[in-house]
Amino acid sequence: MNWELIFKIANLGVLPFWLLLAFAPRNTGLVRLVFMGGSGLLALLYAVLIIGLMSGGLDGGGANDAPSPDFTTLAGVMALFDTPGGATIGWIHYLAFDLFVGVWIARNADRHGINRIIQLPILFFTLMFGPIGLVTYLITRAFLGKQLENGFVPR
Repeated sequence: MNWELIFKIANLGVLPFWLLLAFAPRNTGLVRLVFMGGSGLLALLYAVLIIGLMSGGLDGGGANDAPSPDFTTLAGVMALFDTPGGATIGWIHYLAFDLFVGVWIARNADRHGINRIIQLPILFFTLMFGPIGLVTYLITRAFLGKQLENGFVPR
């Protein structure tokens, strides 16, 4: 399995969706495209690869004497991420969820009238640092006096 190629395709493939989210006029069709074409495809790719790796159908590229990858122990998770396959699959996991959160932030910010200029750095932080972008958005919502309780309803 060429994990380096999969990593590059996923890593570069998500960027057009982030650019659309950040700079294109938002409408229902665009949001669906970014959501399903970006997060949805990455999630599907993740599912296929993690099931293949955990079932033994795919070779993760690790040493033969390494501990078995599993999610129940730190050593098992470390074994998973210590292979090219595990690191690639983990990265795809981050890409899918960060884009999902980015879509939610953008839609929610639009709904609450938060200017796109304010959204851009928040979306950048979400792309680069995931949870830092999310907490930045939640703090921004609170600072701008927007109803925080609605910040948790993805509409």
